Amino acid sequence: MSEASVIHDIGYQRYSGPRLGRSAVFGAIYIHGLRAAYGLGRSAKSKIFPWLVVGIVTLVAVILAAVRAQTGLLPLNYIQFADAMSWLIIFFVAIVAPELVSRDMRAGVLPLYFSRPLRAADYIGAKVAAMVTAVCGLLAVPQFVMFLGAAFTTKTGMRGVWHELGDLLPAWAYSLLWALLFTGIGLLIASLTGKRAFAAGGIVAVFLMTTPIVGVISILHSATAQKLAGLASPMSLISGVGQWLIPDASTGIFVGEFGPVYLIEALTLIAACMLLLLARYRKVASL
Repeated sequence: MSEASVIHDIGYQRYSGPRLGRSAVFGAIYIHGLRAAYGLGRSAKSKIFPWLVVGIVTLVAVILAAVRAQTGLLPLNYIQFADAMSWLIIFFVAIVAPELVSRDMRAGVLPLYFSRPLRAADYIGAKVAAMVTAVCGLLAVPQFVMFLGAAFTTKTGMRGVWHELGDLLPAWAYSLLWALLFTGIGLLIASLTGKRAFAAGGIVAVFLMTTPIVGVISILHSATAQKLAGLASPMSLISGVGQWLIPDASTGIFVGEFGPVYLIEALTLIAACMLLLLARYRKVASL
């Protein structure tokens, strides 16, 4: 050691605090993803579209509640409201899904995530939970606004409130099914590219390109083909499930005796998207 060398004691000590582990990392990714979905903690420009969507769906719910209170008529029930807002939700997912996963790929931070006690399943689970929560919120909160409007203006007292609640709860389950399908497709497509524009275009294209197929099949003269036409598009697929499980839903999709087929395909599609997502990120984590 030279005479000019000096050893400095900077008081370094080993960390002796609690080790939070995987659950804390999962929760942190979930909270961050949910905040990112609505542009919280980001620039003002990033907040414009998410909160514009929130404002539109909430305004529609308020108008529907006001119309019902004044006229007694119900232009859209809770389930029809979810169907009517579905295209707006698609564009929301097309913006948010790339924000949740494509940015991590482009920034090259995935190796940092997986260097911690975090598995691919944890990462995907947190991202899926954040997206599902965000989409459910966009549908469930306005539906609750409609419920409040009906509950406070009912003329049959608590019986009317319980009746409205009986209509609301199945609609929330229906909205959850929408959210799971949108999330599965949106995150799977977004995970394939680090470019957000390409990911957003791919998500919208999946829904735009499959919807006309339903119209073509439905004009065939075969009654069976008409009942099965909704299977060709994710949009009509969920509507068909809702029509079968909730006969009063009036989603506009006639499924006849093929309701179980719609449900099986919907669950299979959601499960396939989740498994493909998991396989995609397990491959990344192993690199």
